[in-house]
Amino acid sequence: MQNPTPRILVTNDDGIQSPALWVLAEALASFAEVTIAAPTEQYSGAGRSYTGKNGEISPVDLPQDSAIHAAYSVGATPAKAVLWGVVQHFASNPPDLVVSGINYGENPGASITASGTVGAAMEAAVNDVRALAISRCVPPGEYHSYSEEYDFSTAAYFAAQFAKIMLYDPAFADIEILKLDVPAEATPQTEAKVTRLSQYRYYEPVLRHDADGNPVIDWITNPHDPRIVPGDDVYALLYENVVTVTPLGMDMTARFPLSELRDSLERVSIEG
Repeated sequence: MQNPTPRILVTNDDGIQSPALWVLAEALASFAEVTIAAPTEQYSGAGRSYTGKNGEISPVDLPQDSAIHAAYSVGATPAKAVLWGVVQHFASNPPDLVVSGINYGENPGASITASGTVGAAMEAAVNDVRALAISRCVPPGEYHSYSEEYDFSTAAYFAAQFAKIMLYDPAFADIEILKLDVPAEATPQTEAKVTRLSQYRYYEPVLRHDADGNPVIDWITNPHDPRIVPGDDVYALLYENVVTVTPLGMDMTARFPLSELRDSLERVSIEG
């Protein structure tokens, strides 16, 4: 950690108006200097996209008695918001951590590269800032909502605890991204379990047609898919009802013996 008081950049993919963003930022502000740089609009499913022009960056008025240091609405995707925060706002002194969330809806399994929440964390990692991405289960119809019906305090509690771990625990020093998924009924006493990333995509596309005959894609989850196995984040979330803690990295090289691939290429070259 570079600074005596940790400096945390907070973002999300649900937009600056999301109540869950502010619950998260206030929880982190209890021990860190927190700056928010979040998209002006809803960007769920944006992944690590840079799509669109650079939009306006506007300071946001903080709630009365807020412990948050500063907040900005960024007319861009989550990844671009992080890029602006790290490269421009914190140019002379990068933040110690980026925290992305709290997302309306869980983000387990092989679909995570489509997640704007995780995409923002990935953008931090490629800019040499470690990141924490956190999501909370909500009903499927609420993924794009700003409903205040859901309590995000438990998710914020776990975000704060694991942010401290990432900042201060040497055992976590080499983790580029830590992904948390919090069950809807979790409490601060709920077990947090280290998991692998499931190979099941979790959000399965299903094609239907609306009343006018237009194609519409819905997303479902099949809890009995054979790719869901003990030890992965989908299994832990669906069957064990625990907070999943999944370390991620930006090395996407396939787990394949590279020596075998080299030998194969040499054979192809010789035979050719």
